[in-house]
Amino acid sequence: MDNCWEFKGCGRQPGGHAIEELGSCPVPLESRASGINGGLNAGRSCWAVAGSLCDGKVQGTFAKKLMNCGSCSFAHKVMKEQGGEFINAANIIATLST
Repeated sequence: MDNCWEFKGCGRQPGGHAIEELGSCPVPLESRASGINGGLNAGRSCWAVAGSLCDGKVQGTFAKKLMNCGSCSFAHKVMKEQGGEFINAANIIATLST
């Protein structure tokens, strides 16, 4: 199972090729989400983490990025792979808020 940075090839993970140009992504660093939907850190719950890269642009608040995530091929892939065990954004945010 891929994490978002592997699937998208964004290069913003630690040691990635785009760190200098685009900065570090908070998703691979979000350890509170480790294991959610089978991902490393928030790697399979990126849609619930502000500041991730979507459609080539850094996304700000969760509310602003959620619309993009609804049409994201990676989010749909995770939903399909997880099936009934898929953890949705509301539950991920609740986990990150604790």
